[in-house]
Amino acid sequence: MSLRIDSLLIHGGTDGDETTGAVTVPIYQTSTYRQNGLGETRGWEYSRTGNPTRAALEKLIAELEQGEYGFAFASGLAAINTVLSLFKAGDRLVISDNIYGGTFRLLNNVFNNLGITYEIVDTSDASLIEKALDDSVKAVYIESPANPLLTVTDIAAAAEAAHRHGKLLIVDNTFLTPYLQRPLALGADIVLHSATKYLGGHSDTISGLAVVKDRELAERLYYLQNAIGGVLSPFDSFLVIRGIKTLGVRMDRHVWNAGQIAGWLEQSGYVKKVYYPGLESDPGYELQKKQADGAGAMISFELDDKYDYRRFFKELKLVTLAESLGGVESLVCHPATMTHAAIPEDIRRRVGITDELIRLSVGIEDAGDLIEDIRQAIEASAKG
Repeated sequence: MSLRIDSLLIHGGTDGDETTGAVTVPIYQTSTYRQNGLGETRGWEYSRTGNPTRAALEKLIAELEQGEYGFAFASGLAAINTVLSLFKAGDRLVISDNIYGGTFRLLNNVFNNLGITYEIVDTSDASLIEKALDDSVKAVYIESPANPLLTVTDIAAAAEAAHRHGKLLIVDNTFLTPYLQRPLALGADIVLHSATKYLGGHSDTISGLAVVKDRELAERLYYLQNAIGGVLSPFDSFLVIRGIKTLGVRMDRHVWNAGQIAGWLEQSGYVKKVYYPGLESDPGYELQKKQADGAGAMISFELDDKYDYRRFFKELKLVTLAESLGGVESLVCHPATMTHAAIPEDIRRRVGITDELIRLSVGIEDAGDLIEDIRQAIEASAKG
């Protein structure tokens, strides 16, 4: 039976436990497994190599992303690190001009030292991707919408350009999840998630996921997953599976709230600019409607000059100043000193990550309460 996404979230992957009839996948909290004899396993040998709870999550995310092979890691960056380990010295990546600061730090301060370099490109312009694809480039790495300016990249066009030159397309789908966007169906080769965010959904687990369709690519990733060893624990695998079961109902509320808040911000007179591809005024609006089933729940904005953004953070009562995003609670952060502090100031300014930029992860609280909290915090931060 072919299931639609809302049913697949609950019944996809490994649906319950055949041995006991438990409706949830058990937590197989074990490091190793009894073998019947030399070379005679029961399908499991060591939990770094494979664990039934982790395998259930890996099968689930593969189905949700319309892929064939899923991989679960101890963090989003562990997933990214493993994917980047596919490349070797002399290889180069084309990356979106605004991506998560931790991804940039990993590329700039770790893989750069190993001879794997990168070029920053405005990937919202497909012609610039094409122009950057010389022989040394092995992959294009994008986020759409990108973190933190919510820039939208045409995933299908990026895939077409990459494949025409024999390159891979890697897409970080953390902001939208497979509930709203499925990059593999648009031509991507590898999809990444920080499952810490919307997939887990409750700010209680650190986890990362990767999905591919191609068997040869999957075999390479599995080898690296096992060799590097940054795998997700059984308990955290259980938490992410549990979180995914309510992803649909949560994302519907997240997105509705974000639309209300973004629209209010745009008309409020309090801000200079709102970045949200769900607004008709946003340059990515039409493309976002074409390639995804919603605009997500991340909003960035800059306050008008008559307000002090530093004081704004202090005046918030309901919205929490904190790293991360995608939980049921609304979180706000200052990208320049928090999530994107690892990016050198000159690069931040060049791509538009200003000191005044505020990033809001809209939770599932009452939208009116969130708007009232933001309003009072802005008014309390008036200069003079």
